[in-house]
Amino acid sequence: MTVTPDAEKGRPEAIRAVPVRHPGRWASAAVVLVLAAMFVHFLITNAAFDWAEQWKYLFSDPVLKAVRNTIWLTAAAMVGGVLLGVGLALMRLSPNPLLNGAAWLYLWFFRGTPLYTQLLIWGSIGALIPSVGVGIPFGPEFQTWETQKLVNAALAASLGLILNEAAYMAEIVRAGIVSVDKGQQEASSALGMSRLLTMRRIVLPQAMRVIVPPTGNEAISMLKNTSLVAAIPYLELTFTAQTIYASTYKIIPMLIMACLWYLFLSSIMMIGQFYLERHFGRSDRDAGGRRGRPRLRGLGRGEGGAA
Repeated sequence: MTVTPDAEKGRPEAIRAVPVRHPGRWASAAVVLVLAAMFVHFLITNAAFDWAEQWKYLFSDPVLKAVRNTIWLTAAAMVGGVLLGVGLALMRLSPNPLLNGAAWLYLWFFRGTPLYTQLLIWGSIGALIPSVGVGIPFGPEFQTWETQKLVNAALAASLGLILNEAAYMAEIVRAGIVSVDKGQQEASSALGMSRLLTMRRIVLPQAMRVIVPPTGNEAISMLKNTSLVAAIPYLELTFTAQTIYASTYKIIPMLIMACLWYLFLSSIMMIGQFYLERHFGRSDRDAGGRRGRPRLRGLGRGEGGAA
């Protein structure tokens, strides 16, 4: 069949696609580039940063010791906070009103008062409790110790951070446990599993997908909260920077140096959080793959049968 010229004239013209222009994007990109260039120029030309002074102390022995203390405090606070938080979360979910009420009071106090104030109290714990001892409750004591000698700066700092962090971890763990379907707990009870075994084998492994992301955020936040133990005081990163600039009067360089260390440590923790989330989220990816593959195989057999 031949197409006549008249028929060709009746055809609509071919669509000419014209790319959509976005002048706003170019303008915003130009603004961002100008601001970035201004910021870099500010970093290079502002003498207040005194990069040579920062480099002088960046890897000095006092600063490296402070970094180790900061890492140690963060790890101790998170490990202790998670363990105590799990116990508090189980108490909050307990049908026993005494356990539930005691956990609620703990969370009410430690979440309702500033961490800095709590650390100040721990730093002056000797004035509140002059001595501690072992003996019969409301009776004689067999052995006593002076609290101020027993609780040094490192112990006071770690206890203050652990007890505060446990209150927040308890709510995170409780939210993760509640997210698991109750039908699974009922099924495990029907199989004769105890409540503790059900929690350890069934509930907590599934709750980790909900617990891990906010726990990673809490760990990064705890790294920065260690700067508050200067209230005790304890030689962590910020307090060490303060002691250095107290003698050199180089306030801004030392504070920027501390920020650089915090950024470096928090970046490492963010990478670890990413891999942890990917590890505990692999069950969802595997389940999605298993759900998707049979559907495709079924379609293939259907097409083959029709052929």
